[in-house]
Amino acid sequence: MALPPDPTLDEIRAALAPAIAANAGFDGWSDVALARAAQGEGVDVDVARLAFPGGTIDMIDAWFGAIDAAMAAALPPEKLATMKIREKITALVEARLALLMPHREALRRALALLAMPGNLLRAGKLGWRAADLMWRAAGDTATDYNHYSKRAILAAVYGATVTVLLDDESERHADTSAFLARRIEGIMRFEKTKAQLIGRTSHRPSLSRFIGRLRYPVT
Repeated sequence: MALPPDPTLDEIRAALAPAIAANAGFDGWSDVALARAAQGEGVDVDVARLAFPGGTIDMIDAWFGAIDAAMAAALPPEKLATMKIREKITALVEARLALLMPHREALRRALALLAMPGNLLRAGKLGWRAADLMWRAAGDTATDYNHYSKRAILAAVYGATVTVLLDDESERHADTSAFLARRIEGIMRFEKTKAQLIGRTSHRPSLSRFIGRLRYPVT
């Protein structure tokens, strides 16, 4: 990512995040990786540090943000519009995995850091953000409890699939793709069953409405 003249800290952060990840596989998510990335992008190291005030976790957050942006660029709305919902979710997850594959060691180190007790809340937020972006890209507009259940399930599936990816040595990562396909099938079955149950219960008498009518008779 080419930096404009006199870039903002946000622009510096976005430009450096992929470069830091490229170095993190060897140097860890460290000041060394940050310095190498800054040097490669022609950014003063002290200024680069200002772009990541939270240190290592901010670097990881910014990298995942770069993955978010690259996923959206790879699958714009007009491309997703031709797909069914299952195909959309699968394509979005696979796009993220393809972006992560060249940096599996950096990813492994990032996940180890996020698994530390002090970083679990941040890790949960990052997983939720990824799931939310994928569902929104897929066209989901739910605002009730479905909004939360869909994202929680997809975040769990995505996290599990990433774990499989880390140790997948099969040709073209076929094992990861097969694992993902099974989990997406599970999501679709769950959504179908949930819709059927909601459809059935929507026609049942409502206890709350009945009690309300006892208190406030219809006149």
